[in-house]
Amino acid sequence: MKQKSYRAILFDLDGTLVDSIPDLAAGANGMLDELCGITLPVVTISTYVGKGTEVLVRRCLQDSRIGLPTDDASVKKALEVFNRHYHAVNGRETKVYPGTIEGLEAFRAKGMKLAVVTNKPMEFTQPLLEKIGLAKYFDAVVGGDTCARKKPDPLPLLHTCGLLGVRPEEALAVGDSINDALAARAAGITVLAVPYGYNEGLDVHTLDIDGIVSGIDAAYRWAFEAAEQASAGA
Repeated sequence: MKQKSYRAILFDLDGTLVDSIPDLAAGANGMLDELCGITLPVVTISTYVGKGTEVLVRRCLQDSRIGLPTDDASVKKALEVFNRHYHAVNGRETKVYPGTIEGLEAFRAKGMKLAVVTNKPMEFTQPLLEKIGLAKYFDAVVGGDTCARKKPDPLPLLHTCGLLGVRPEEALAVGDSINDALAARAAGITVLAVPYGYNEGLDVHTLDIDGIVSGIDAAYRWAFEAAEQASAGA
């Protein structure tokens, strides 16, 4: 059920606000090329994104076309290689999705507190937001290494609510994947999903969410315009 008293909007980053797959794939393939001389299709790498860079690296190493060791020491070494390559390209080809700026502007004009809650490590998150011009919109940024656990655990969303000074029931989460859906449900936060994100290769329509919206501008309309029209007609 929609609420009429949202005070904060919590956004996922990759696959929700921005299309960062070109840069993530470049970082992953740079790593793989250095380690074994083999690269993976971008569409494959896109299904490995969602649970943070360590999981992305591990999934790339596990791919049947790669077959590199995935013990903790090997993953740690590969992650260091990935980080070096990703730092070099982070934000180079990342694009803000249509409707994102319009939606953020609308939410801000409504007086909403806005935050990014992502599984991307902070060493990549903050520079990316600065580079693509989105940093100015957010009152808080929570990365994959900010809390002890990442999404789909609810901790990052609950931590963000604390930073913003709002109760979970006063927040609306907007994401693109099962990680966002599970985290929000566990946190008691209303959650929407966009259909154009990554979702680890799954159909967004299978998620337990409160609605699917075409973009961030549509998320604003879902949250406020329908409720305002209903109030006006009451």
